[in-house]
Amino acid sequence: MTIVELKNKFIAMKQYEPIDANELLDFARQLYLRNELPLGMYRHLVRDLEALGAYKPDDERVVQYSGSIE
Repeated sequence: MTIVELKNKFIAMKQYEPIDANELLDFARQLYLRNELPLGMYRHLVRDLEALGAYKPDDERVVQYSGSIE
């Protein structure tokens, strides 16, 4: 599956276009966890989406909120 095919599947299932590569990355992860996407294909898509700027929530590029609630 290519990124274009993933995007088309996203649009078909969700009825709107993905906002960014992160949304496609989340969608690919959901498909993988539901056994609708083989591991090798998932890894390939992750690599391609990360090359487009997508990142996982646990990535060091995510800035964590360090404020306190008062």
